Amino acid sequence: MPRAGLTPEAVAAEAAAVADAEGLDRLSLKSVAERLGVAPPSLYKHVTGLGGLRRDVGVLAAREFTEVLRAAATGRSGPDAVRAVSAAYREYARTRPGRYAALATAPPAEDTEAAAAFRAPVDVLAAILRGFGVAEVEAVHEIRGLRAALHGFADLEARGGFGLPEDVDRSFAVLVERCIAGLESR
Repeated sequence: MPRAGLTPEAVAAEAAAVADAEGLDRLSLKSVAERLGVAPPSLYKHVTGLGGLRRDVGVLAAREFTEVLRAAATGRSGPDAVRAVSAAYREYARTRPGRYAALATAPPAEDTEAAAAFRAPVDVLAAILRGFGVAEVEAVHEIRGLRAALHGFADLEARGGFGLPEDVDRSFAVLVERCIAGLESR
């Protein structure tokens, strides 16, 4: 019989907390089970092994990330929307590092629930780009470019890659303004 209160959602939330605290690469069924006060085999009633646990963290993170980006974009358009969403993107990567790492690999298309969750933040970015006149056929390329720029910065920052004394926030602002200038020059 499953432990009272233990649900797939509760397991995913605890796994996300472990990933944030210890790193996605250190996520294990054992670490999640210990934090939940159950034996690791008990988790198999709620997840399909470590792969399933990582998948569930990714889905949780994608849904959370979508809401963070959507909230940042609400009421904004054009450059202001890009600035707000970029700042929210960076902050999510900083404060939820394990969850953010779970967003790096797209789920298989046949996993329709995960694919839809991972598509949702892309849709937020696509809506912002429409304000720049980006045609739907070009949106994926512009989104990939913006995501690559923001991810590259967030990843370097997380790894301590900015060792020079100059203000990192200023560097981020320069990067975002370059992205905006590129969009405006289309």
